[in-house]
Amino acid sequence: MTDLDRHVYGAADAPITVVEYGDFECPYCGAAAPVLRELVDGADGRVRLVFRHFPLFRKHPFALTAALAAEASGDKFWAMHDLLFAHQDRLTDPDLATYAKKVGAGGVVGDAAQLFRPAVQADYAAGVADGARGTPTLFVDGRLYSGRVELGALRSALGRI
Repeated sequence: MTDLDRHVYGAADAPITVVEYGDFECPYCGAAAPVLRELVDGADGRVRLVFRHFPLFRKHPFALTAALAAEASGDKFWAMHDLLFAHQDRLTDPDLATYAKKVGAGGVVGDAAQLFRPAVQADYAAGVADGARGTPTLFVDGRLYSGRVELGALRSALGRI
């Protein structure tokens, strides 16, 4: 069984959880990433972000391999997460291998990455079951967030965090 909450940014025991279903090739997810980081960083331990993979592989040809590379990066996940979003236009296998070296991760492409397919599939299936239709899809404490992914709007939705 895959732990759907394995990628947590912020305090593990934060009282508010924001779950993001994201795609590393999605420009909207790329724009949301620094906003979500700022939300957590400015919340004094009251908000945590959980990232789950939702690669829109029919629209984004490198989304699945990028998700697998992020998973394969292990405890370097968040560093890899940031590099993938910073370089959304360069997500080929050689690019992913370069990013892995930059963050100090091991093999993140090919057979090494395929070992993480069940985790990515579990995230995707959970997203479908939760009603995610695109990316980014956010849930705040289990409720779909339909507002803009802007710091002020998110803070208002969370009760002025």
